[in-house]
Amino acid sequence: MLLAAGGLCGGLALWGVGLHTQGVRLLPGAWVLVPLVVMAGLELLRRTAPRVALIVGTVALIADLLTTGSVATVLMFTDIIYAAVLYGTPAAARRIPRTTVFVTVAMTVGFTAWFRTADGLLIGVATGLVTFVPASTGALVRNHREAAETARLRAEQTALLAEIDRTQAVTAERSRMARELHDMVANHLSAIAIHSTAALSLDDARTSRDALAVIRENSVAGLAEMRRLIGLLREGDGEREPAAAPALDALDALLEQARTNGASSGLRFTLTDRRDAGRRDGAGAGAGGTGAGGTEPRGVLPAPVGLAAYRIVQESLTNALKHAAPGTVAVELGLTGRTLDVRVTSPFGDRPGPRAPGSGAGLVGMRERVALLDGVFEAGPVTTGGGADKVWVVRAELPVGPAGQAGEGDTTR
Repeated sequence: MLLAAGGLCGGLALWGVGLHTQGVRLLPGAWVLVPLVVMAGLELLRRTAPRVALIVGTVALIADLLTTGSVATVLMFTDIIYAAVLYGTPAAARRIPRTTVFVTVAMTVGFTAWFRTADGLLIGVATGLVTFVPASTGALVRNHREAAETARLRAEQTALLAEIDRTQAVTAERSRMARELHDMVANHLSAIAIHSTAALSLDDARTSRDALAVIRENSVAGLAEMRRLIGLLREGDGEREPAAAPALDALDALLEQARTNGASSGLRFTLTDRRDAGRRDGAGAGAGGTGAGGTEPRGVLPAPVGLAAYRIVQESLTNALKHAAPGTVAVELGLTGRTLDVRVTSPFGDRPGPRAPGSGAGLVGMRERVALLDGVFEAGPVTTGGGADKVWVVRAELPVGPAGQAGEGDTTR
């Protein structure tokens, strides 16, 4: 509206003082105001209907050439060309600058050939200033705006992807913390719950002392595990060194603890390790570790595989302490090709004495650990002995890489 009002007032002022762009034409006098008013009205359509404004404006400019002419009319026409490129369709934005180049060249060649003087070049320059310059300016501004919009959209997309990545990272970290917290503490708390219930249920001083001893042992061990978890959470903050993750070579200590906790429930625990000694988890010859000839050091399993296998055995032993009937809980390890096989079998059925409640979070955690390694996990009751007995079997297949070989040694503890 400001452009329309300014152009109209300017054109009226120039007509009032008698300033024109041409001499006497076919339509003299006040006829010059007709294209001026039309062009001012078209300024109101420069954004909403740029194509219509350009077509009608071109007709108005031709009409202005038949009058004495007004600079205001010509200037408003240049703005309409600029707006048609800037606000028009993408096809129009590409077509209009090319058309203005063609018109400029045609006017230059045509009038030069007609006049046979340099005046034709001046007409060509004037035509270029009125048509090509505003069209190319509109194309340049439009390209900059589109580039800015593309950059803005790309920035928004990047921010959205970053937020998705952050959310996924937080979710994964929360799941990891939940698994670690459950695996570290559930074993000890289950033993504490079972033995405290036994101490409260049986009126026997010796039984109570034995139960309190087991409770104290598991409380101290649980506190140590909690401190290790705190060390994991502080990993990388520079306050302390991260604690070492447990590995399969610590299974002896884990089973010894399970034997202590499960003695009152009639549970026995065995470990059968069929892994090749050259591929066992751990470093050096510690914890019973030499090769088949007694001289080769143990190989090292990938740390995530060793930790996942240890946690699966730990959670399986915890579940056995809480739910298994009296009998033998068997832990078996084997390395076949590229896969570490972990199998824990426990008696399935009713058990006497106190029991600790379960939430099912342990099975979920084991399944998540195996899924993270692209392994296979199974857990459930299996019928044995011709259908007379049932055992609860937890089985996991964990990929360990291309170097794994079938186990030859067989060590039972």
